[in-house]
Parts: sequence; C-alpha cells; structure tokens
Amino acid sequence: MALTSKQRRHLRALAHHLAPVATVGVGGLSGPVIAKVNEELEHHELIKVKISPDAPQDKSESASTLADRTRAELVQVIGHIAVLYKARAKKPSIKLPKADKA
Repeated sequence: MALTSKQRRHLRALAHHLAPVATVGVGGLSGPVIAKVNEELEHHELIKVKISPDAPQDKSESASTLADRTRAELVQVIGHIAVLYKARAKKPSIKLPKADKA
C-alpha cells in the first residue's frame, strides 16, 4: 500500500507529538530491534524510531530497511528520527484520508 501525499501529511501531523519507542544503535537492525518495532507497530500503528548517528547504516537506508522488514510504510525521515505506519490487522484506530483520484 503506497501512501499518497495527503495521507503522509495526515500521518506526519499525528506523529508530531510522539516520542521514539525504539532506537537503532551501534548493533544496527538486529533481531530484537525488528521485533520491538513490530510489537510497537501492532500496538500503536504509528511510531517514531530513533536512528543513532553511530548506526552502521545511513539513517535513510536504515529507515527504509526497517520499513521493509516490518512491512510498514515509511512516512518520513527527519533528522535522526523515522516515522513508520502500519495499520492493525484487526480494528485499525487511525483512519487515513481517502486517496486522491487522478
């Protein structure tokens, strides 16, 4: 599911007040980090992840890989913070604006 610009803008606004729930550190994208992010996505749907400057991969590359491994949408990377979104399988709580018709 690719997000439209309108949906990304909506999710960025919702994520503004959130604090990071996980950190990618020197160990990189290890199994426990992926598991923690998956768990938090299932619980919250929209999360922030801090990517340390000491992480082995570039912040954009780390965020993209993390989104792929968790099957989430990468909403934004700003500074060392990545915003990820993944709707819950049952009863999603975040309602996205409808996609624009082209």
